[in-house]
Amino acid sequence: MAGSLAYFRAMARNNAWANRRLNSACAALGPGEFEAVRTGFFPSLRQTLNHILAVDRYYLDGLVEGGRGGELFDATDYRDATSLASAQAQHDAALVAFCEGLTETDLERRVAYDRGADGVWNERIDLVLLHLFQHQVHHRGQAHAMLSGTSVRPPQLDEFFIEYDRDPDVEPGPLGPSSAGSQTAAPGRNR
Repeated sequence: MAGSLAYFRAMARNNAWANRRLNSACAALGPGEFEAVRTGFFPSLRQTLNHILAVDRYYLDGLVEGGRGGELFDATDYRDATSLASAQAQHDAALVAFCEGLTETDLERRVAYDRGADGVWNERIDLVLLHLFQHQVHHRGQAHAMLSGTSVRPPQLDEFFIEYDRDPDVEPGPLGPSSAGSQTAAPGRNR
C-alpha cells in the first residue's frame, strides 16, 4: 500500500473524531439507557462501546509490540459512558500518534498477534490498520443505530472528509492541503 500514509493518518483522525461524537452522545443518556438491552451484535451500548475499545487496544498493542495481547480484552469493562469515553479518547490519541509516526516502510512490516489456540499470526501493519478502522465503523454503526431508541439523537458521523457539510470541529484538509471546494450545481443534502 505504498503512498498510503496520508490515508492512514486521516483515518486515525476520523476515527478519533467519530468516537468523540458518539461517546459524547452516550454521555448524555438518561439513567439506565447506556446499559439497557438493545438489538445489536452486542446487546447494549455499554457492551458495544467496550468491545470497540478492547479490540482497539488489542490491535494497537500488537502494532507497537507491547506484548499484552489478549489480556486487554479482560481489562476493558467500563460501566459508565463518561469513563469509557475518556479511555477511548486516550487510546485514539495513541493511535493517531502511531499513524503519524509511520513510514512507508513500516506499512509492510509484520507484527505478531497471539490468537490463543490458533497460535501467533504475523500480520502486515497496513492490513491491521485497515481491519481496525473497518471494525470501528462496523460497530460504531451498530451503536449509532442503538442510540435511535434512546432519549439522545444520534450524531452525524460521516461529515469529516469532504468540504461540503464538513463538521466545524474538523480541521480543514484531513488528507493534505485543502483546495477550495467548487459548486457546479445546487448543493444537495443527501448523505
